[in-house]
Amino acid sequence: MDRKKTLALPALLFLLAAVLLSGCGKSEGSGSQPAQSPAVNDAGTGAAVDAAANDPAVTAAPLSAAEGELFTTRDLTQTADLSEATTITVADGETATVSDAGVYVLTGSANNACVVVEAGDEDKVQLVLNGVSIVNTDRPCILVESADKVFLTSAEGSDNTFAVSGSFGGEEDAAIFSRNDLVLNGLGRVTVASSKDGVRTNDDLKLTGGAWNVTSAGSALKAHDSVSAYDGVYELTAGTDGIHAEDNDDDAVGSIVIQGGSFTVQAGDDGIHATTSITVNGASLSISAAEGIEATQVVLNAGTVSIRAADDGVNAGRKSKSMGVKIEINGGEITIAMGPGDTDALDSNGDLIITGGTIDITARSPFDYDGSCSYTGGTIIVNGTVTDSVTNQMMGGPMGGAMEPPTGRPMGGTMEPPTDGSRGGFGGKH
Repeated sequence: MDRKKTLALPALLFLLAAVLLSGCGKSEGSGSQPAQSPAVNDAGTGAAVDAAANDPAVTAAPLSAAEGELFTTRDLTQTADLSEATTITVADGETATVSDAGVYVLTGSANNACVVVEAGDEDKVQLVLNGVSIVNTDRPCILVESADKVFLTSAEGSDNTFAVSGSFGGEEDAAIFSRNDLVLNGLGRVTVASSKDGVRTNDDLKLTGGAWNVTSAGSALKAHDSVSAYDGVYELTAGTDGIHAEDNDDDAVGSIVIQGGSFTVQAGDDGIHATTSITVNGASLSISAAEGIEATQVVLNAGTVSIRAADDGVNAGRKSKSMGVKIEINGGEITIAMGPGDTDALDSNGDLIITGGTIDITARSPFDYDGSCSYTGGTIIVNGTVTDSVTNQMMGGPMGGAMEPPTGRPMGGTMEPPTDGSRGGFGGKH
């Protein structure tokens, strides 16, 4: 959230008049149209599977042609071909190195051990997690140095644990660290605990199945280029961000697409954070964080999104110079409950576009946008009252619904005087 400076009374009165005239009312038959349901693509014909151990999976939205390129058939296959698999039993203090493409079954329990993948640039390596437990002090439990892609596939009915308790000794600062593409899938459970990041890749991260419980002092799930989610159950507790996609050297990459899955996120900073865009096409998201969802562009097309935030619920800010700034809501069931103070439920440093869905907001400042507003469809509920207007708070703080402006144009609701001893109007700022 961009904090605003305290204004003198004359400036405040000027802005108050501007607010009264700047509400975005619902317009019929104009503006953007709701996104159509994408067609089924051959790349996504492996139907969403049940995530492991009786946790119900959330069926992913069908993939469009462009989105189908995000996932291969193998990405979406939750079991491995074990006919030629090699078994690796981890042992205390030992490093097991995988040098060739293939399927490897990890089992056993060990302290200060590591499974290292050093395969060719075109090699695909599948690590089947079948009751494996590794607890380390200062290095990753699984380290991918080189490969084309690595699959971490939890075996059906298995429980697996990876934990790092101390300070990492190098730049590979995650319990599971990969320099290349990484896929998390399977039918079992995986528990990850880390003193820095939980699962991290310097390339693309794909989430397509399994039950993953990640607790970390840093980000729970982190990628440089992109995160793409199709299915699975994820319980994420993070000191910083729950899901994070960012390349510090290139602000044109760092995107997140969520097709499906069930996500419960508790984060000290952002629930979900990306440099460029975050797109939700169908999922169950329950987020409790300082800021719920943050990117240059946030597009919510479908799914169930529940956010409890102390700062902004959904925030679109210019993190990338490669695209415009916007929040766009085309569908889904969206519930946002904000904490007290200078907080905004939907805060766009650019445009705000609403074409569909149900948006249920509990907040003193429901909307804050710096660009244009287009409201052509959907249901908006603010503090328990259905409204057809999107009032621009601009400075944060309570408007208490909307009021009758001097022009007589209704903005819905009434403005109640403050009961907490503040000056009111804009979160008590004066």
